[in-house]
Amino acid sequence: MSDFSTDFNIGNTPAPEPEQPAAAPQTTQTLTAEQEYAKYPLSDTEKQQVEEFAKKIDLYDSQTVLQYASGTQKQIADFSEQALENVKTKDFGEVGETLTRVIGELKSFDVKEEPKGIFGFFKKNANKLAAMKTRYEKAETNIESICKVLEEHQIRLMKDAAMLDKMYEINQEYFKQLTMYIIAGKRRLEYAKDAELPTMMSRAKATKSSEDLNAANDYASLIARFEKKIYDLELTRTIAMQTAPQIRLIQNNDVQMSEKIQSMLVNTVPLWKSQMVIALGIEHSNKAAQAQKAVTDMTNELLRKNAETLKTATVETAKQMERGVVDVETLEHTNELLLSTIDEVMQIQEEGRQKREAAESSLQKMENDLKQKLLEINS
Repeated sequence: MSDFSTDFNIGNTPAPEPEQPAAAPQTTQTLTAEQEYAKYPLSDTEKQQVEEFAKKIDLYDSQTVLQYASGTQKQIADFSEQALENVKTKDFGEVGETLTRVIGELKSFDVKEEPKGIFGFFKKNANKLAAMKTRYEKAETNIESICKVLEEHQIRLMKDAAMLDKMYEINQEYFKQLTMYIIAGKRRLEYAKDAELPTMMSRAKATKSSEDLNAANDYASLIARFEKKIYDLELTRTIAMQTAPQIRLIQNNDVQMSEKIQSMLVNTVPLWKSQMVIALGIEHSNKAAQAQKAVTDMTNELLRKNAETLKTATVETAKQMERGVVDVETLEHTNELLLSTIDEVMQIQEEGRQKREAAESSLQKMENDLKQKLLEINS
């Protein structure tokens, strides 16, 4: 505000020096200059600038009234538009979608596996581990790509936050400038309404001159125009006042989103990678343990089968070793057969002898009968 008094094209004829207003009744609800000082504190130097500038305001100069604070007013309007545009164009949806993609990638990696049998164990486990590594590498590649996008968002958000800090400072400066313009204008209006206009009205009443009466009425119109100008400045100052929390709100959103991205980059993703390494390590250990169990089970099974086979073979060999060339049972059976054969042979021989004896008797009888017949014939 060092160039506060140079922002106006003040006429060559300075305005009358304002005096402290008398205790005149207030006709509006707006704050007086003193109330403005109380509500919006200024430094002693700034107060001095305001008082000096108020003395230079020429209400008769229409150009001065028209351009009063117009530069700052336009800056405020442009600045407010810029802030509102930042609100409208700020899109956190893309950042949110990117964060959601990261979470989706993290959730897509599932290290659980279905129970497996012993048969085909090594082949299935090798395929499972290879599939896990493939999914991990794919997820890691996608996450790295997403993280690059997040880093770009973070850089942009940090730049926006720094820019918003600057915007906030500028807005505060604009607000102070407007306040100084408003106080200076109100100080000038107070002097005009409390000192100059009553004097002119008194003169018109005393002289009853139409010229003096017109001059008083014209001056009253000028005062009304300038009051409207000050009111417009107060509206503009309200915009500046509303803009300050808007800036902080946007800035807070930027900072929070930047912090969330930072947490994702330095905490979540590295932690996920660590957990994936641990998961793969656990998977290796599980595979090794399961492989060891499968080998142990197979070894035990082989030992059991070999023991059973060895027992069977050993017992059979021992039986064969203890067995004679010819079994007693075989000898007994052979002997029984031999005895039976002898008995049968003897029986056959006895039957043959008996048959022979019978045959001899028959033959003797036949021979005797034949001889008898022959004797009979010969006799």
